[in-house]
Amino acid sequence: MVNDPAASTYAALQAREAATRVTMIDPNIRPGFIAGQEAAYRARVGGMVALADIVKLSDEDLHWLEGAGDLTTLARGILARGPKAVFVTEGAKGARAVTASEERFVAAKAVAVVDTVGAGDTFNAGVLAALDQAGVLTKAGVAALSAEVLDAALDLGVRAAAVTVSRAGANPPWAHEL
Repeated sequence: MVNDPAASTYAALQAREAATRVTMIDPNIRPGFIAGQEAAYRARVGGMVALADIVKLSDEDLHWLEGAGDLTTLARGILARGPKAVFVTEGAKGARAVTASEERFVAAKAVAVVDTVGAGDTFNAGVLAALDQAGVLTKAGVAALSAEVLDAALDLGVRAAAVTVSRAGANPPWAHEL
C-alpha cells in the first residue's frame, strides 16, 4: 500500500467493492519501505481502514499507527473509524479481537519458531475461514460477531499461524493439519 500503481489499485478495488462485499485490510506496516512517503501512506491506510469491515494489525503495527497505549484501547480507536472488527496479533502471546460489544483474547500455544514469514497472512486466512464456517462472512454477520465466533476465529488464526512459523518459508498448513 505504498507504491503505485499497486497501492492505488488496491484502494480503488476496495472502494468499489466495500458497499456490497466484506473487506479486510492488514496494513502490514514496514517503516523502511514507507520512508519519505509516510503522510501519503497514512492517508491511504486511513481511507482503507474506514471502508474495511475487518482490520488486522500486529501489535507493532497498531502502535506505529496509534502510538503508545493499551492494545484494546488503541483497537477501539480503529473501530471508531468504521470497521466492525479489529484483530490484533501479539506474536507468541496470542491474538485479540475487539468489536463494539466484545473483547476477546486467545493465547498462542508454545511452538519452536523456524520462520515468521507468512504468519500474519496465515492468521488472516484462519480468521476468514472460521468466519465463513460460522456463516457470518457477510456485512451483517461481521457487524454482529458473537464471543463464540470471535473465539473460534482467533483460535483457528492462532493455530494456523503456529504451524506456519514452525517451518521454513511462508508454508501455511493444510486443513487436515489443524
